[in-house]
Amino acid sequence: MTADVNKMDGPGATPAAGPEAIKAIPVRHPGRYVSAAVALALLGAVVYAFAQAKINWGAIPDYFFDDRILHGVGNTLLLTVLSMVIGIAGGILLAVMRLSKNPVTSSLAWFYIWFFRGTPVLVQLFVWFNLGLVFEYINLGPIYKDYWASFMTPLLTALLGLGLNEAAYMSEICRAGLLSVDEGQTEASHALGMSHTKTLRRIVVPQAMRVIVPPTGNEVINMLKTTSLVSAVQFADLFQEAKDIGQNSGSPVEMYFLAAAWYLIMTSILSVGQYYVERHYARGAVRTLPPTPLQRLKAAFLPTRRPKGGIA
Repeated sequence: MTADVNKMDGPGATPAAGPEAIKAIPVRHPGRYVSAAVALALLGAVVYAFAQAKINWGAIPDYFFDDRILHGVGNTLLLTVLSMVIGIAGGILLAVMRLSKNPVTSSLAWFYIWFFRGTPVLVQLFVWFNLGLVFEYINLGPIYKDYWASFMTPLLTALLGLGLNEAAYMSEICRAGLLSVDEGQTEASHALGMSHTKTLRRIVVPQAMRVIVPPTGNEVINMLKTTSLVSAVQFADLFQEAKDIGQNSGSPVEMYFLAAAWYLIMTSILSVGQYYVERHYARGAVRTLPPTPLQRLKAAFLPTRRPKGGIA
């Protein structure tokens, strides 16, 4: 036994064989292949159905950059921006009112949110549009007086219907962001002699933006799609223009596809912008910012450079 040990441990001894490598056998998942096959089959069936349908696909590129379509796209973007401005401004005001210790302002804000979140946007649009049936004039005293039908234009109807409804949702988003900031921040700023308004503007709101921005980006994208409802009050948005062209040209389904393509383009652009805004406000919360889409493409397709003097 001793001789064998010396033979193994000596300078000329043969090293003992190490443990045998473990051969890992991956677990098979046949369900994945079945689900993939079913999904591809369904996709193929949908593509085949549309390929066999009586659809004039050539009408889509013919009208894609039509002046009326581009006019509708511009109106849709304008209505989205103005409605979100109204919604964000109203949402911030309502959030501050909800958090106020004044029971009157807090109750009014709660009632506003309860009413506008509890009624459909389409109903609100029709209410604003048809108030001329019960109010003949709008009378603001020496400031403004006119017939209600002349005052309540389709654009104003759309702005009131979408903007005031959006303010109810934005108020809850802003309130959640304000509540996410630790109360110690407010107490410290008050101890330094800062007023309540200055504390909100300089301390609380900048920190709350990290929580407010992501859902606000979703609201912008949702607002862009919700603008299609204003065609019910005769506003010439993208959907209304596409619908009119479809009725006149005899290709209504094709024009709906065209409108859907434009909505996809606009929402995709907004999604990219939302990503960069979120990345900007995440600087104070993460150590390393996530890579941008351009950086991901470079990492995927360009070879990584090795530092000079490194190991090959």
